[in-house]
Amino acid sequence: MNDNEKSLIARAIARAPQWVRNDLAAKDNAVRLRAEETLTAMIINIWEKGTGETVEG
Repeated sequence: MNDNEKSLIARAIARAPQWVRNDLAAKDNAVRLRAEETLTAMIINIWEKGTGETVEG
């Protein structure tokens, strides 16, 4: 995995809503699974489409 791919994943995690963060630690398996699926979808989306942010250099 290159630095760009790592950065995309880190950005997706940073953008995760608070409910996803909370639910990832839930004891209820169904709640935790919903959060995991949501985070997975966010990562796939950002991987396929990028962040929409431009990098100025």
